[in-house]
Amino acid sequence: MCAQCGLVVAEAAVDLGPEWRTFEKEKRVRTAPLKLVVKTDMAVKPEHGVRWRRLAKFHRETLHGYERRLAAIGGELKRVKECAGLPQSVVEEAEALVKKYFEVVAGFPPEVVAVAVLWTAAKAAGVPRPLEDFLKCSKADESRVRRVAWRLNEAMKLGRRPSIEDYVKTLAARVNLPAAVVKAAVDILKRNRRVLAGKNPWVSAAAALWLASLKKLGLLKALAEAAGTTPASIRNAAKKMRV
Repeated sequence: MCAQCGLVVAEAAVDLGPEWRTFEKEKRVRTAPLKLVVKTDMAVKPEHGVRWRRLAKFHRETLHGYERRLAAIGGELKRVKECAGLPQSVVEEAEALVKKYFEVVAGFPPEVVAVAVLWTAAKAAGVPRPLEDFLKCSKADESRVRRVAWRLNEAMKLGRRPSIEDYVKTLAARVNLPAAVVKAAVDILKRNRRVLAGKNPWVSAAAALWLASLKKLGLLKALAEAAGTTPASIRNAAKKMRV
């Protein structure tokens, strides 16, 4: 929020569940989110025969392995969500991605899958976060996380990718920059779209904010920490921009 005019530059959505619920028995509805794992099984009786029992055993082993995998990923999703302070809507989107694209992520460890799907779900929801925000809360390897995220993006073909303005607003909110600086940074990025094509959007947004603030003393380090990068990377990106 701008300290001068009160304009809301960026907003962090906090979802702590329903605001109200009824306690009348005939009107009571589910208020908890859907679980990632739903237990199911095949009812087998002795009179079904040997072939049916073999089929049921195969189904049970396959299903339980799938459920164990989902349970491990779900537990890691919840832990990273609480550590990173993510809204519940992002976590539910991540759970939907795991279920829909399970074949894509099945061969990777649960901690890698959890970080990758949360990172991807945050982008899809229009509230992007630096990857470092998630890696701080997990032991996942960064290169494997990026590989899983790339596979998910290829499988999803996201309809709405966050714009560079979304990154600028997120960074500005983290370092408490006024709306005037945000507007100037967006203008700088628009003039340099061709130069910044294919570059790290967090670095580009941080460099534009630094230039828009007239290289305010001490701001470079704060932007680097907020964007999960280094001051040298921001400085190098700023040198290529036309103000």
